[in-house]
This record gives sequence, C-alpha cells and structure tokens, in this order.
Amino acid sequence: MNVEVREATEYEVGAAHHIMLEAFEEYRYLNVPSSAINESLTYVLNQYRMGKEKVLLCLVHGTPLGSLRFSINENGLYFLRVSVPPYARGRGLAKTMLAWLENYAISTNLSKLECRVRMSLPQNVHLYQSLGYRAVKEETVTNPNGFDVKTVVMEKRLSY
Repeated sequence: MNVEVREATEYEVGAAHHIMLEAFEEYRYLNVPSSAINESLTYVLNQYRMGKEKVLLCLVHGTPLGSLRFSINENGLYFLRVSVPPYARGRGLAKTMLAWLENYAISTNLSKLECRVRMSLPQNVHLYQSLGYRAVKEETVTNPNGFDVKTVVMEKRLSY
C-alpha cells in the first residue's frame, strides 16, 4: 500500500474537510452530537489562512483518505479532528498520521503532543493509549453547539 502523509496545501483543505465530515458523520446521532459535523469549510479555511491551524492529509495511492488538523502552542503540538472515513479504516492510517505528527514535533523541538477525546468514545481513548498517550486531565467542555461534553485530555511526552 502506497501511503503518503503530508501537510495539505490551501487547495487541498476542502478535501480534508470532506474527509472529516465523512468520518464524523457517525457521531451525528450521539446524545451530544459532535460539533465537527457543523464546522464549515469556510471556518477551516480561515483557521488555515490565518495560520492558526495546519492541515495534514493521508493519501493512499494518491487518494486522500485521512486528515487531521494541528496547531503549535507554548505547551507543544495540539491536534484535533483525526479523521478516517469508515470505508478506509483498519489500514493503520490514523496511526500513520499520528507517527508523522510525532516526527514533526520532534523535528521542531516540541516536547509533547496533546489532544482531547470524548470520554463516551472509549475506543478512541484506547487508540491513543496504545500509542503511548496518557490521560492527564478530565474536563467537561461546552462544544460550539452549546452542549456539555465530558472529555479527557490525552498527552504524549516526547524524548529526543
């Protein structure tokens, strides 16, 4: 399988957004729906254009099948919206993107990776734990839709 992971160009942000919508569609009917399904392409493009977020694409044989967004802050690298549509799962694409992020963070002298995961999705928590992340904090946050969501902050400390 020919897999390429790289930062998206502005032109490719739309493809990353489409992948995210496909991947998060299954969370539309949760008691507290994911706010990802309401994020507009305009919002994601603005975040990208203003330099607030970078977009990562995972391509298989040249076809985009995975995406995520990330930003760098004083604490390290924060990522969100890890997205692989149901038809592309089981190929290790999310793990491949996360490995790319880890190498990127190390190459830019960052000391940790961090994300926020819904506590109601234990399979996602387990994915990060299997990759060396640990839960460092539990918080209830209000999502952009106005719903309270119980989350866990997952962190991976990096060593050089």
